Amino acid sequence: MRRTVWAAAGGAAALVLVTATGAHAEGRGDVRVTKTVVNGGRNVIVGTSKTITFPVAVTAKDNSGIKGLTDASTFYAYSAEGGGFAEWTGTTCRKQSSTTSVCTATMSITPAWIPGYSDTDSNKAAGVWQVNATVKANDGDYWISDNIARYKVKRASKLTTVITPTKVTKGTKLTVTGKLSRANWEDLKYHGFTGQQVRLQFRKAGTAHYSTVKTVKTGSAGKLGTKVTVTAAGSWRWYFPGTTTTARIVSAGDAVTLK
Repeated sequence: MRRTVWAAAGGAAALVLVTATGAHAEGRGDVRVTKTVVNGGRNVIVGTSKTITFPVAVTAKDNSGIKGLTDASTFYAYSAEGGGFAEWTGTTCRKQSSTTSVCTATMSITPAWIPGYSDTDSNKAAGVWQVNATVKANDGDYWISDNIARYKVKRASKLTTVITPTKVTKGTKLTVTGKLSRANWEDLKYHGFTGQQVRLQFRKAGTAHYSTVKTVKTGSAGKLGTKVTVTAAGSWRWYFPGTTTTARIVSAGDAVTLK
């Protein structure tokens, strides 16, 4: 996805096309983007109702110093729809030296806007996204950069754990159930996520860490169910490691006590 190049006013220095590492860029002068970090290096997780805001920190350098960002955008990297549903809501710049500044653009995603993004299925926008930005220097140099960073925007998920019975004797068979669901960006509801490998984990009472006991695949409507033999009091939970399009999630632990 490329922007239309704007011409330099008054017949000033000609535009130049430059190939930068991991990005296509064009501009004038020696201003350059040297680093871009999205959301502190973490995935961006989007559900069905809450507006999500996240930072895009762009480090730029010019011998005259950096004036700021004149444009910033982010969208699904392989989109055939064009545009995207993330909004650029503002930027602040912090000077690191006489030549270098970190300009942080705030991006916002409001789930209510997502269903209109695609004529087919807005959920297809989950996955790898890219960042484009235009940087301007104090001396008028500018740098229009495409694909200066890549990161993942994922559909939020939910996971529950239910144990029956919760008070047993050693050697008793325990039933552990649950449900894995994820955000649907078309109807803004959560739906069961079928066919996924989910780990059942146990933490013995008095210890700090959970360990995986077995792996179970989600069935119809994302439902989970298995039986285990009780050997000690403690807490059970489900753990889903996530996919390239769906966030990882850990359920709350459900405790079992011994009679």
